[in-house]
Amino acid sequence: MSTLTPASADEICAIISDACASGGKLEIGGGFTRADFGTPGRQVERLSLRNLSGIIDYDPAELVLTAYAGTLLAEIQEAVANCGQGLSFEPYGAPGSTIGGVIGAGAAGSRRVSAGAVRDHLLGFQAVSGRGDRFLGGARVVKNVTGNALPKLMCGAWGRLAVMTEVTLKVLPRPPEQLTLAWHGLRDDAALALLRAALRLPADVAAAAYWPEGSRPSLAAVRLEGVGPSIAARAARLREAFKEHGAPEDLDAANADTLWAGLIAGASLQGDLPLWRVLLPSGQTAGFVRELVPMGASWIADWAGGLVWAALDGHEDRLRLAAQAVGGHATLASAPASVRARIPALHPQPPAIDALAARIRRAFDPLGVFEIDRFLDTPHAN
Repeated sequence: MSTLTPASADEICAIISDACASGGKLEIGGGFTRADFGTPGRQVERLSLRNLSGIIDYDPAELVLTAYAGTLLAEIQEAVANCGQGLSFEPYGAPGSTIGGVIGAGAAGSRRVSAGAVRDHLLGFQAVSGRGDRFLGGARVVKNVTGNALPKLMCGAWGRLAVMTEVTLKVLPRPPEQLTLAWHGLRDDAALALLRAALRLPADVAAAAYWPEGSRPSLAAVRLEGVGPSIAARAARLREAFKEHGAPEDLDAANADTLWAGLIAGASLQGDLPLWRVLLPSGQTAGFVRELVPMGASWIADWAGGLVWAALDGHEDRLRLAAQAVGGHATLASAPASVRARIPALHPQPPAIDALAARIRRAFDPLGVFEIDRFLDTPHAN
C-alpha cells in the first residue's frame, strides 16, 4: 500500500483525476491516526496531506484562524494558547493528529455540551472533489452565509466527500479559571437528572459528566469556567439547587484534569474490549443504561448524558437496538480487527436516510474514488 504526499491542491487535483481515469481508490488522511476506525485491511492507495501543513493566517483580534488541513492539531493548539485563546469544542486526537482529521471525524470533547460541535466552529474550507475539481464552502469570517451548509457536511464525513486542503476555524478566549464540583454516591438516574438540571440553570455550566459506581462510588461532575467571582457565584447557585444531594466536593486542579482527561475518546474505558460511542437524546440516558448494564458493559457519560462511552464484549445488536429504541445511535469507536471486520462502525440508517447520504456522496464523488468500503455499507450505490 503506497502513500502519495502531494504538496499543493493542484497536485491533489491531478492525483484524483488519475484515479478517476484508472478506476482507482484513495484513502484520505493526514497523520492516519484514525486509520483503525472502520473495516481493517483496506488495500488502497493513501493520499496523505502531511505536506500541506502550516498556519496560513491567524488574527487573534478577529478570533479566526486559517490553516492547511494537514497541520498538526498540537501546532494549532499551541499557537492559539500563546495568544490566550483556544478551540472551544475541545478537539482531541492521538499524537500526529491533524486538524483535517479532527474535522473529518467530528472529534469534540466535553465542552461540546456548552460550546457546540465541530460544525459550529468550522467557518470555511477549500477542498478538491472526487472529480478532481477545486471548490470552497463558507468563508474566512465569523458572520457569513455563503455556502454555509457545506462546512457542516464536511464535519464527520470521514473523507468520503472531498479532500480538504485549507480550513478556517473560529477561536475564542481561554477561560482564566476553572472549578469542578463533584457529587459522590448518587444513583444513576439521580446523577443524570442532576446534570441535565445543572445545564438548565443560569450557571453557565461548561461541561457535565458522570462515572457510575465501579471500583469507587459514583461521581457526577460539573465544570465551571471564567473569572473567580463569577465562578464562586455560580457554584453557590448549584450547591443551593442540589442541596438534597449533599455538599459537592471542590476538586483540586490536578484531580479535575485527570478526571476530565479520562473522558477523551472514552480513555478511562479503553482496553481490549470493543468501545462504543453512543449519542442519546436528552433525558433518555437512564433508560438506555438500564438496558446496557445487564449486558455486562462498563460505561461513562459525558455531555450531561448525551454521550455514553461503553466497553462491551459482544451484544452488538442488542446495544444498537437499545440506543435506537430511545432515538439514539451507536458507533463502534474502536475494537480488535476481527470485530471491525464484521460490524459496521457507523450505526445503520433507515433506508431513506441511507439513500439520501449516498446521493450526497455521489454528488461530490460520482465515481466513488473515496469509497474504500471502510464502513461496510454499499460503496457504489447511486
